[in-house]
Amino acid sequence: MSKQLRILYALGPENVIDSYKSWRKGEDTSSQVSMTYSGQFYEVCKSLDAKGYVIAESFAAEIIKDKNFIVERRPVFFANGSGIFYHLRQLLRGLQLLTVAIRFRANVAFFASGTTYWFVLLLFNWIGIKVIPCLHCTLWRKYREQTFGERIILKLSRSLFQSSCHSIHVVSRDIAEQVTKLTQYRNQSIYEFNPTYRRGYFDNIAPPPERSFQVTTKEKECSKELSAFRVLFIGRIEFDKGVFDLLEVARKISKQGIKDIIFDICGDGTALDSLRQSVIQHSLDRFFIFHGYCDKQQMQEIFGKTHILIVPTRSDFIEGFNRAVAESILSGRPVVTSAVCPALSYVRPAAVEVPPDNPEAYAQAIVELYSNSRTYEQKRLACLKLQQQFYDASRSWGAALKSSLLSIQQEA
Repeated sequence: MSKQLRILYALGPENVIDSYKSWRKGEDTSSQVSMTYSGQFYEVCKSLDAKGYVIAESFAAEIIKDKNFIVERRPVFFANGSGIFYHLRQLLRGLQLLTVAIRFRANVAFFASGTTYWFVLLLFNWIGIKVIPCLHCTLWRKYREQTFGERIILKLSRSLFQSSCHSIHVVSRDIAEQVTKLTQYRNQSIYEFNPTYRRGYFDNIAPPPERSFQVTTKEKECSKELSAFRVLFIGRIEFDKGVFDLLEVARKISKQGIKDIIFDICGDGTALDSLRQSVIQHSLDRFFIFHGYCDKQQMQEIFGKTHILIVPTRSDFIEGFNRAVAESILSGRPVVTSAVCPALSYVRPAAVEVPPDNPEAYAQAIVELYSNSRTYEQKRLACLKLQQQFYDASRSWGAALKSSLLSIQQEA
């Protein structure tokens, strides 16, 4: 280990150059509500007088350099490949990163989920680079059997987590549990971290719109509120994110005679056009509003009109923490989701849990919050008690990063 830390940080498609420019100005980026991981990386490197090389995936090449940092966005081979081409992409990406690390003379390397196969990182360890995997997604799907290929990849990766990495960073307890299960409790030290936010952003979000609940003496049921009950979805518009299940959820709600529940869809993705067409084909357009990609200011406005967040991720998706859950809690909005989403265990008092892949249960949960003022208020107030964990800098990835790096310096 040389005296000065030289750290490679490889991650997915985050706009690390925009993040770097904002960090250098002492500002947050306009694209993300949470504090970016790359921004936290720059800050920790500065505090430790370390050299940093940040490399992220992109469709276009871009690079900036200064005294202490190289920040690069680089295209990857077979970016949209599937089958054998996906596996080639993962292997070639790992070898590409190894070349970058050698040229940079890195002595520490952090890798976010998805940048390459975990077992490829054994190559970095063999040439003396301290490896720290940063797991933002579960290692396998909680509610599905592992495929033969997945079992092989996990078996090849086991030794990395057991003895060949310096430490392991995980964004949820679910991931930590999978690491210990994979290694049979013989893993390296685990650092758990949370997505982290600044208070000022959420201070500017209006409380949930007031609603009118009136109980009839005959039916003892809540009447429909005066204005629409808004259900928010935030994320990539893909089938495995569960957004297409919202069509069935809306149909089931409509069959109960409820016409004033609106689904606000925020995000883009490969299935966005297909979802729009499906909404029209099933005559459900009165229930859906598509906002596309939204920046921080737009999300403030939309959260101000929202009553609840829905996270219907399907069981065939390898989920991470899902930062939208934390953002909903910080906005004072209850969440409807399933245990497919690891964030549930951190916010359960403010959430309604439903079985995975069950549109009927999602519809029932929404109607319960729509019609029962006591339940809704109970969940809303629970949000206030859960917010501090997402403001706590000591639980951030930056804090975990710094702890790992200080440990490496002490070992040198």
